[in-house]
Amino acid sequence: MNEALKEAKKAFDRNEVPVGCVIIGDGRILGKGHNLTETLTDVTAHAEMQTITAAASAIGGKYLTECTIYVTLEPCVMCAGAIAWAQLGRLVWAANDTKKGFTTVNQRLLHPKTRLTQGVLIQESETLLKDFFKKLR
Repeated sequence: MNEALKEAKKAFDRNEVPVGCVIIGDGRILGKGHNLTETLTDVTAHAEMQTITAAASAIGGKYLTECTIYVTLEPCVMCAGAIAWAQLGRLVWAANDTKKGFTTVNQRLLHPKTRLTQGVLIQESETLLKDFFKKLR
C-alpha cells in the first residue's frame, strides 16, 4: 500500500484526484498507476484501469488471478468491473468511498474468488484526499 500511496501523491502533484494503485504478482510490482482523468481528458483513466492494463501487459495475459491489487480508495463500479474481468485474486484498499465506491452498489460485482481487505493505511489515504479537496476550495 505504501507504493500505491506514492502513486496517489503523483496524482496529487498533477492536480488529479489522489488515487494510486499497484498490482503485485510473484513478489514483484507488475503494474502501478494513478488517476489521469484530467491529464488525458478521459473519465475512464482511473488508477485501477491504468494499473490493470500495465500488469496484464507485463505478464502477457488478461487474467491476474494470482495477483493482489492495492488501491488507496475503494474502487468505483467501473473499476470493480475491470477487477472482476481481470479475475484478480485479492483486492486491498485504504479509504472507503461512501459516495461512489462499489460496495455502495453491490459487493458481488467482483469475481467470487477475489478476497477483500479494507482499511490498510486508511489515515494516510484519507489525509491525502482531504488535503486535495481542501486545496480546491
